[in-house]
Amino acid sequence: MTILMTIAPTIKPPAERRKITVAEFAAMYQAGILSEDEHLELINGELITMAAMDAPHLAHVMRLARLLIVALRHRANVSVQSPIVLGEYSEPEPDVAVLRWREDDYCSGKPTAKDVLLVVEVADRSLLYDRETKLPLYAQHGITEVWILNLQAKQVEVYRNPQGSAYQEKQIFKPSDDLAMQAFPDLQFPVSEMFIAPKEHK
Repeated sequence: MTILMTIAPTIKPPAERRKITVAEFAAMYQAGILSEDEHLELINGELITMAAMDAPHLAHVMRLARLLIVALRHRANVSVQSPIVLGEYSEPEPDVAVLRWREDDYCSGKPTAKDVLLVVEVADRSLLYDRETKLPLYAQHGITEVWILNLQAKQVEVYRNPQGSAYQEKQIFKPSDDLAMQAFPDLQFPVSEMFIAPKEHK
């Protein structure tokens, strides 16, 4: 009698990505593994190369930062393309962030989610990335308010009320509107002042 034996094929587990922590990210810079010239963000444990800013993107970041700094004075700190630690695996660098006031300008430690009052991303080519990757990340960590300055449509997308990985409230503000932060409702910002008019390019 012949006995046939069927040998089940060995099934290899799917490959798993090894996440990089915020602490390891900092150590890689300190050890010279990563260069200070590299513009990287740590998003969900992965290193993301940030695209170089063109002149219009840079100009809008500078303008928005100036508007916020002048209006807020010593009521809050305003950071420009500076890191925010979100949990163990993410350290994004939003274009502009409004932070709870600290006299030492966060010299004693990088800001974390609890310090953030507002995050602003200036989006042109990065619009899908900002909406689909960074926005859910901000929601997951309870960032209460995010603005996306949409340079393509010349409008500001305002996201509030984070739950899970999504914001429950989305509003669109056009150049004819005024916009106020949740944290400082007494300050009204004309949306038109956030955008560079074509005549200003000359």
